[in-house]
Amino acid sequence: MFQEVEDLKAEGAVLQALLTRLAPDDWSRPTPFKQWTPWDVVAHLHLSDQWAVASLQGPPAFKQAILPLLAALNARTSLRDFTRQHFAGQPGRAILDSWQRCFIDLTTRLAEIDPKARLAWFGPDMGARSFVTARYMETWAHGQDIYDLLGQTRVYTDAIRAIATLGVKTYGFTFSNRRLPVPAPEPHLRLTAPSGAIWEWNPPSDSDRIEGLASEFCHVVTQGRNIADTALVITGEPAKQWMGIAQCFAGPPEDPPAAGSRLPALAR
Repeated sequence: MFQEVEDLKAEGAVLQALLTRLAPDDWSRPTPFKQWTPWDVVAHLHLSDQWAVASLQGPPAFKQAILPLLAALNARTSLRDFTRQHFAGQPGRAILDSWQRCFIDLTTRLAEIDPKARLAWFGPDMGARSFVTARYMETWAHGQDIYDLLGQTRVYTDAIRAIATLGVKTYGFTFSNRRLPVPAPEPHLRLTAPSGAIWEWNPPSDSDRIEGLASEFCHVVTQGRNIADTALVITGEPAKQWMGIAQCFAGPPEDPPAAGSRLPALAR
């Protein structure tokens, strides 16, 4: 088993423990993420993990698994509506239990694969490490929806370095995905990890840089926070443009939440 799988297992366990504390009525309360409910969040993670399991079974299995989704999208059905139809009739605790079983199956399978394996996914195939990191990122990012709904303070770990790295790697994608020119230079990042360690990317620069908490940077690139709601220090036009639209996840362009809409503020 490689470290990324361990981090995914740990993040899933933390989120599942938080979800068990929901009261029955909480499952239908809107979170700050596009008014998705906890039911929507868990159903979305569950469906994505089902597709991930299918990918581990081979490209033919994955292609077969996503056929209903592709048909729904061609019919202009939204992903949330498709997910609601897919799991219709399952109450919150039932969808949580079902996701837990699927998540255990997924992480057990991931623990047995070669980290250099290639796996089918939406778009180009992915290396196993990147595949697991993507599942970790999505689990972590949607977990914040539940923390925000409940007003709970989150405890961060240095496992989020994988998300920060993904954010850096998708600098160019953020712009090209919107058919915008990619501004240069890529800013220097100097972020403080939850442990207090300093993480850095790209050549040092006094004129183009981003400084602050790694947790806040991760929330910006996963679009869990507007840059205005963080204490990140942004210097230089490329960095300002990037942080205004940063998107480290695949799919069509998505806009970050409006300033002030994803509070309470991040735990320091």
